[in-house]
Amino acid sequence: MSDNSTPTKTISDFEAKLEQADKNVASFDTSSLGFMFKLRGFLREYPTSIPAMILLGSLLIFGINATLISPNNFLSANALSTILAQVTVTGIVAIAQTIIILTAGIDLSVGAILVVSSMIMGKFAVEAGVPVLVAVPFGMLFAAAMGWVNGILVTYAKIPPFIVTLGTLNVFNALKLWYTGSQSIRAMDLEEKTPSLLFFGKNINVGFGDGFHVTFNTPPADGDATIILGTIALLLLAVLVWYMLYRTAWGRHVHAIGDDPDAAMLTGIQTRRVLISVYALAGMICGFGAWVAIGRIGSVSPIAFETVNLDSITATVIGGTSLFGGRGSIAGSVIGAVIVGVFTTGLAIAGVDDYWQYFAAGSLVIFAVALDQWLRRASQ
Repeated sequence: MSDNSTPTKTISDFEAKLEQADKNVASFDTSSLGFMFKLRGFLREYPTSIPAMILLGSLLIFGINATLISPNNFLSANALSTILAQVTVTGIVAIAQTIIILTAGIDLSVGAILVVSSMIMGKFAVEAGVPVLVAVPFGMLFAAAMGWVNGILVTYAKIPPFIVTLGTLNVFNALKLWYTGSQSIRAMDLEEKTPSLLFFGKNINVGFGDGFHVTFNTPPADGDATIILGTIALLLLAVLVWYMLYRTAWGRHVHAIGDDPDAAMLTGIQTRRVLISVYALAGMICGFGAWVAIGRIGSVSPIAFETVNLDSITATVIGGTSLFGGRGSIAGSVIGAVIVGVFTTGLAIAGVDDYWQYFAAGSLVIFAVALDQWLRRASQ
């Protein structure tokens, strides 16, 4: 007669003794770890918490400053919705920048892609009389093609992304000036010939004065929060790209390539194909941003959005995306874009000169990269 503790001829002694083995799981003793170590681990596990805290802190500081120094209702719904409208295009470009930085790359040509595709949409629709339903997709496809060129050069020519996109930045800028002749398309021409291009500039007003009310595409009343359709498009785009990055095989491949491209290739991932698709998708997102930008500013200009490159990188890095790839957050990048807008608006209200605003933007980038380096050491 045998019981569970008695080995049989068909079960080895080791397997027969498993049920009697200690079930406790080994764990590290964290009680002796310092506060900074635990904080670093928390921030690394929840990267979106960093931009969220920076945003709350900057809103508090600039809100107090606007109230005490220069009486201004900085924290009103109207002022905050205006900031959201101002950073809409930056947020869209930051999403494109994020998926590239996740692969340990960078794209310095996103601003040029945005402007070139906006000029194509504007000239096709206004000057050539092409329907908007054709002009917009063509502009977006051309933007995707520009991103595809970047991807081909990075993957097949083995040129570092920084050098590739620095070169194509100048190439695309030259093509832009050649194609447009440095001529803008006026708002009145857009409104007269192709008002659909201004779709994302239409606004929804929400207010509580004289009772709760919501109006569409009308001048806002005092105190109303004004949300343009471009801001809603930014949020929907963020949800879509988040789903692609965290709920699809393609998204897992993007993270794997950013973590270790050699290991990703050894596991069977088509690294070249994925990288090219990343750059092409980023270009297409910039093309969509071009349509939103036309509605946002109400015209098309070859010299618009000159600072969107630095702003998008700042938003992405502040948003918790590592410049070394493999770790990032779409929500963090959108919050990072809002932080850029809060700093710009807050400093402007405080009467700070433009060059000090650039100083603050550059300091934010350095701070964010230093913080990223500090967090990386948590895993080493």
